Amino acid sequence: MSATIGVVVPAFRAETTLGDVLRAIPKGVAHVFVVDDASPDAGARAAESLGDPRVRLIRHEANRGVGGAVKTGYRAALDAGCDVIVKMDADGQMDPAHLDELIRPLLLGQAGYAKGNRLRSLEAARAMPRRRLYGNLFLSFATKAVSGYWNLLDPTNGYTAIRADVLRRLDFARLQERYFFETSMLVELHPLRVPVRDVPMSARYQGEPSSLRLLPISFEFGARLLRALLHRLRLEYVVLDFRPASAFALAGLLLAGFGALFGGYHWYRSIVEQRAATAGTVMVAALPFLLGVQFLVQAVVLDIGEVRDFPPLPPLD
Repeated sequence: MSATIGVVVPAFRAETTLGDVLRAIPKGVAHVFVVDDASPDAGARAAESLGDPRVRLIRHEANRGVGGAVKTGYRAALDAGCDVIVKMDADGQMDPAHLDELIRPLLLGQAGYAKGNRLRSLEAARAMPRRRLYGNLFLSFATKAVSGYWNLLDPTNGYTAIRADVLRRLDFARLQERYFFETSMLVELHPLRVPVRDVPMSARYQGEPSSLRLLPISFEFGARLLRALLHRLRLEYVVLDFRPASAFALAGLLLAGFGALFGGYHWYRSIVEQRAATAGTVMVAALPFLLGVQFLVQAVVLDIGEVRDFPPLPPLD
């Protein structure tokens, strides 16, 4: 393998698993960057005690979250001249045996960013704790619309790989520093027309309880997802280009908005005045609303189809 591979391992409260994760990283990896995110345990000492010359320990003075730790590792990997950078968590749930499968599409130029997918098979989905499965299904649908990568599943999977030439094009300031990091990566990659590949793999669970709470995470991610969606649509369909989907979306919003406001106003008046609205009034409200919904559906269909148009990249290997 001619490409230089680096692995970034954000570490927080992973004293019991970090050593095993680092020992299992394949020999073909040139650099391993362990980012101690101000962890209160002895995980840093576990990394230093290995004596592996590939491992470089980077310490944060204050906790910045998984995204902040990964960004620190990304910068170090770029400075070290890595061509492909893998992000692997320190909790032992990401099998290093899948690393070659993860980076293969990047080396061949089929993708600029690859991520694990635990939902491609029924067996893999059944192995996932039920709470994680439901949370991932909810976030998968929302992330498809927000990022524009309608062909992806399992967006919270943190087992990822990115080409250095793609990473250099990203604005690090726009990447979120905590649990929204993986989604923000996809949101920022789509306007750059970077092909992204799902790599089917299984996750390893040791019966640890899930910290995912469906209702709180829905509210917490909801506002961020909406902001990210509006940012992408404005950037891709107004600022950078004006395509047929832009016209359909604009017409759909105007027609559906007019129909909803006009119909709502006259519905309110009919209640207050205790009289039924005329057939003409109903039609003036219903027809633009239904036509607007059809235009919006067509805009979504066009948005889904555009993911197939992303050009491949030059191979690295």
